[in-house]
Amino acid sequence: MGTMSKIFLREQAIKLRLRGKTYGQIKKELGVSKSTLSDWLKRLPLNKTQQVKLLKNKMLSRDLSREKFIETFKSKRLFRLKQVFEKQVKELLPLSKKELFLAGVFLYWGEGEKKHGRFSISNTDPRVIKFALYWMTKVLGVPKNSIKVRLHIYKDMNFEEVTNFWSNHLNLPKNQFGGPYIKDSTREGLIYKSFGYGTCQIYTHRVNLSEKIAMSIKAVSNYYGVKDEIFWYN
Repeated sequence: MGTMSKIFLREQAIKLRLRGKTYGQIKKELGVSKSTLSDWLKRLPLNKTQQVKLLKNKMLSRDLSREKFIETFKSKRLFRLKQVFEKQVKELLPLSKKELFLAGVFLYWGEGEKKHGRFSISNTDPRVIKFALYWMTKVLGVPKNSIKVRLHIYKDMNFEEVTNFWSNHLNLPKNQFGGPYIKDSTREGLIYKSFGYGTCQIYTHRVNLSEKIAMSIKAVSNYYGVKDEIFWYN
C-alpha cells in the first residue's frame, strides 16, 4: 500500500463508497484488495439509486454482480454460524463452577503472567479481558476494587480515549488505572491486526491465587501426560 497509512486508506475508501463506487473501482484507485474493502465497507452497501446507475455500465455491472456474490456468500456463512452458535449454547451452557474455573485456568495458562505473587492477564481483545475480569471477581472472589489496570499503547494513540474505552467496557473507575506503558512505535500497519485500543492488563497481588492457579495448571498438565519437574516459579 506504499507509504499511505491504512487509516487514511480506509477513510478514502469510505468516501469513495459513499459516492457510489464499487469495490473494483475503489481497488483500482487505492490499490486495496477487495477482501480488505469488503471488511472495511461491510456496513456500507450501495443503495438502490447507486445500483441502478452502475447497472447501465456493463463493466461496472459485473463489479456489482461480484459484490452481490460476496455478500450472499457472507450471509450464508453468517446464517450457518448462527445455527452452530445456537447448538453450542444448548450443549455447553450454563457452565458449572468447576468448568468455569477451568476455563479461566486455561486462559491464564495462555495469557497470564507467570510471576509469583502477581496475578495478571493481558490481551488486546476486550472480550477476553472482560471474561478474565468476570473470572477473577465472580469465580475467584477477588474484590473488584482491588483490580488494577495498565494499558500498553502506541505513541500515536490518544491515551484519554483509550482509557475511556477500557474504563467503560470493564466498568472500572479510572482511579484503578495506573500509568500506561507507551511503545516507541506507531500503529501504522498494525491497527487492523488488533482491536485498536492497545493491550489491556488487569492485575492484582495475590500470592495464594497465583500459586493456586499455577499448581492447577501443573496438576492438569501432569495428569494428561505433560509431566516435568519444573514448578511454575523457579
